[in-house]
Amino acid sequence: MNFLHHDKHADAHDQVTNSPHKAALSHELLASAASYEAMKAYEKHVKDQGHPDSHAKAKEMIATLSGGFIDRMVETKGLDAIDKEKAKRQASAHADSQLPSE
Repeated sequence: MNFLHHDKHADAHDQVTNSPHKAALSHELLASAASYEAMKAYEKHVKDQGHPDSHAKAKEMIATLSGGFIDRMVETKGLDAIDKEKAKRQASAHADSQLPSE
């Protein structure tokens, strides 16, 4: 299982994590980077501990992982709360679309 073949998400992740402190990062870019980071962590979890008990639990895990990444980036990059919430919603949608159905 490899969800990390989406180059645009990997590129977004690189741009967000390696950018200097700035408030100009778009919520779309942040969401894409967060979904990439969440799927990396999810794949590691699946490899180390197996699949979650349910599809709903997997979605919850991915949303939590992407939300944590977004919170960290908002704090370190100086983004505003509106972009943070937009990015969280969009990251969850990106990750959900990459997660196989039950």
